[in-house]
Amino acid sequence: MSADRSGLLDRHLAFVEALRGAGLSVSLAEDLDAVAALSALRWSDRATVRDAFAATMVKKQSQRTTFDALFDVYFPAMVGDGAAAAEEAGAGDSDGDGDGGAVKDNATALVSFRDRLAQVLEAPQVDATELRMMAAEMVGTFGSMPGRGPGLSSWSAYTALQRVAPQELVDRLVQAMLADTGSGTDEEDARRQANRRIGQFTALVEDDARRRIAEEKGPDHIADVAIRPSIDKLAFMAARRTDLEEMRKEIFPLARRLATRLAKEQHSRHARTAPLDFRRTVRASIATGGVPITTHHRPKRPHRTDLVVLCDISGSVANFAQFTLLFVFALREVFHSMRAFTFIDHVHEVTGHFRPGADPVDVLADLSASASHAALWGRTNYGRAFTKFEENHLDALTPKTTLLILGDARSNYSDLHEDTLRRLSGAVKRSFWLNPEHERNWGTGDSAAPTYGEIVPMVECRNLAQLQEFVHDLAW
Repeated sequence: MSADRSGLLDRHLAFVEALRGAGLSVSLAEDLDAVAALSALRWSDRATVRDAFAATMVKKQSQRTTFDALFDVYFPAMVGDGAAAAEEAGAGDSDGDGDGGAVKDNATALVSFRDRLAQVLEAPQVDATELRMMAAEMVGTFGSMPGRGPGLSSWSAYTALQRVAPQELVDRLVQAMLADTGSGTDEEDARRQANRRIGQFTALVEDDARRRIAEEKGPDHIADVAIRPSIDKLAFMAARRTDLEEMRKEIFPLARRLATRLAKEQHSRHARTAPLDFRRTVRASIATGGVPITTHHRPKRPHRTDLVVLCDISGSVANFAQFTLLFVFALREVFHSMRAFTFIDHVHEVTGHFRPGADPVDVLADLSASASHAALWGRTNYGRAFTKFEENHLDALTPKTTLLILGDARSNYSDLHEDTLRRLSGAVKRSFWLNPEHERNWGTGDSAAPTYGEIVPMVECRNLAQLQEFVHDLAW
């Protein structure tokens, strides 16, 4: 019994470390809260255990996807059929006659499995347990890759999905739903439901492959290489389309939280640094017997920054630039004024797109459409962009301005015009450069980050978390 408790404790500690590694800030107090909550629950109910872990350690809904993926790795719904099963499958026969003790991947098995999968998915109410068993069977039969080289896994969700191709069953599911006259489903709704069911099954297949690999190589291996970080820690330049959509939803709530945080900090700072109002303090002390328990201070005009943003919107940095502009726009009340310019090899002002009350989707669409105005030849040229900005928009810069440059500083080996950037930087109160690349890549290839970094302080900004911290410091 003590050995079981020790193993469970080790698994819990490893799970917490994996959460921290994926970007979830789990404190020691929250770790202890989770243990206390779980001590009052029955471990036989896996869903309750998962919800207890989530309630004590997940702070934001955007982190739940990462949490669930790691929970499934460290506390899987199924066990077994790991490396030993792969070796057994590899040692058995390949003609599917059953002598090897398992169904083998062949044409007959593939047709039979696809038919059974379609029947399960066509049911009016899909049985989640049966669907999970089908996913496990699919990986075990069509995703086994025994005898691979050192360090390579014996299981592959990609291989299984390529063999079975469940996405090709969508039309069959749609027809089955439309044939059910009692459902009242039209074709559009039926196709939406079919895609949702296929997506659910595909996720279960990926989960089962991770489960098997975790048994084969340990859950820490999966946590390191197969689990994507939480959305606020995900690198802009590694984001997929679905990630970008989630980031867009997170931008404005993140900005509101930061604005609230800034307001509290400014109030606290004002209370500490504003001049003492002696008369009000003495008057208030009468209520406490002449003891000045509460001090009063004279009003102090809050400092707000005039901000000018100049950003590269070419290629892979476009998403980074757009989200940074959108985030800064969402915080516009923190700044005294804001003007925004985009460029590839030509400069175009986009301040007008950031209208009060504008929908973020419309703003991003307008920014994407404006890319044609920011390019003449379509090849990134920082030196030319700085020169054109100086020629056409120098009036945007004043001694009270903060200049913020966004981009990876990759200029296709063109003339960098360092003197122009030095003049722009000298015309403002302060300047910063946000670079979405990892700092270890600065100076490689056509990166001019070291050169420009000597003129303008360059800050690594690869994800929403780093962006939030920078803008917090900038607003001060």
